[in-house]
Parts: sequence; C-alpha cells; structure tokens
Amino acid sequence: MKYLILNLSALALGAGMAMADGHSVVRIGTEGAYAPWNFLNDAGEIDGFERELGDELCERAGLTCEWVTNDWDSIIPNLVAGNYDAIMAGMSITAERDKVIDFTQNYAQPDPSSYLAMSEGLDPASSVIAAQTNTIQAGFIAEMGWTLIEFATPEETIAAVRNGEADAVLADNSYLTPIADEDPDLMLLERQELIGGGVGMGLRESDGEMKEVFDMAIQSMKDDGSLNVLIEKWEVGETF
Repeated sequence: MKYLILNLSALALGAGMAMADGHSVVRIGTEGAYAPWNFLNDAGEIDGFERELGDELCERAGLTCEWVTNDWDSIIPNLVAGNYDAIMAGMSITAERDKVIDFTQNYAQPDPSSYLAMSEGLDPASSVIAAQTNTIQAGFIAEMGWTLIEFATPEETIAAVRNGEADAVLADNSYLTPIADEDPDLMLLERQELIGGGVGMGLRESDGEMKEVFDMAIQSMKDDGSLNVLIEKWEVGETF
C-alpha cells in the first residue's frame, strides 16, 4: 500500500495539536449513534465506516487519531471551540455549514434520504415527518413546508414513528435500511430525496494545513481503490 510522505511539524504547530510517540495527535469528534457510519460496538468502542476510514487516513498521514463522542446538536460548536480537531460523523457538505467550518473533499457520495414509516401509502406532504435536528433532512422538510418534528438523536426519530408521534422519519438510506430489514412493522417508502453534497471531514476554517493533509490522504484512497472497498464493506452508498 502506498503511504503519504508528509512534513507534519508545521501542521502540528499550526493546529496546536499534542504529540504522542513522535506523532501529531488529531482528535476526531463523532456522534457514535449513526450506524453504519459511526456507532458504539458491544465493547463500548467507536466503530463503523468512519472509524475504520479515519484510522486509515491518520495512518497514511503519519498521525495518531484519538476518537471522542459528542452529541450531534453541538458537534460543530465544539469543533470551533477547540474541543477536538475534526469531525467525522456522516456530515453532509452543505453551503450553510461551510459558512461556519471547512470541509475536506468528500469521502462518500451523497446518500439518498429515505422515508421509514408503518404504512406504504403514506404521503409525506400531508404527514408528520420526524428528523434529527440540524440535519439536511430536517432542513429539507422545513423548506418543503411540511410538518416537521425534530429530535436530538436518530434513535428518538425511530421511536417517534413506532409510538405514533410521527408518521415517518426521513434519514440517510444507509441508516434506515437495516432498521427496516429487522422490524417487520416498519417499511421504506419508494420515494427518496437526493439532498446534500456528499460526506466530508469537518475542520476549523483556520486549519488549512490539516485540510490539505487529509485531502491528500482521501485522494490516495480514492486512487488506489481502498476507499471503495470500505464503502462496499459498510454499505454507505455508491462507490467512486
């Protein structure tokens, strides 16, 4: 496997990162609640597509990754505040978010958003739709003028459908498909929404050197096909 050869001394100083065993330490914030992108496994460890991808990116860049979990609704403010150095949390690249933080190139294609409901004949336009707060799905429902109910976590959106508080939930197809497969009372509607510009790593706007390092690492995985291997393994959408 071809690894990157990078000069990280300026990066470590510029980003104010700690050092461990001679390597710059990058703290990566994730939600840990959005399988298969990121979740806590049975051992209580952060797992999923982004954990495996992030560790590989750091290895290629000669960095040491440290992973931390953070609630979704404060994940961007805590990045800006310096509580960690990057976000890998299934976060779609949008113009609104790009006003506050910066993004690497995308490491995943736009994932279609699907509706999970308890009835096939549901019309989203005349229904109560649940979505996680501060997501592209919540923004889409609001822009459409439909009835939106927001929740802090993905699990709460699913529970709202099960208990009748909402008629359907709108979320990434890769997140909802396993849930529909496991619960015979829940089903995916045929309708999907194509929103968002792919998923990338979120960084502070001042960390241009770090962005360059991770852009190079992501591109190297695209070039050698290893990124597509991970995408297929974790079933997080179309390959590059």
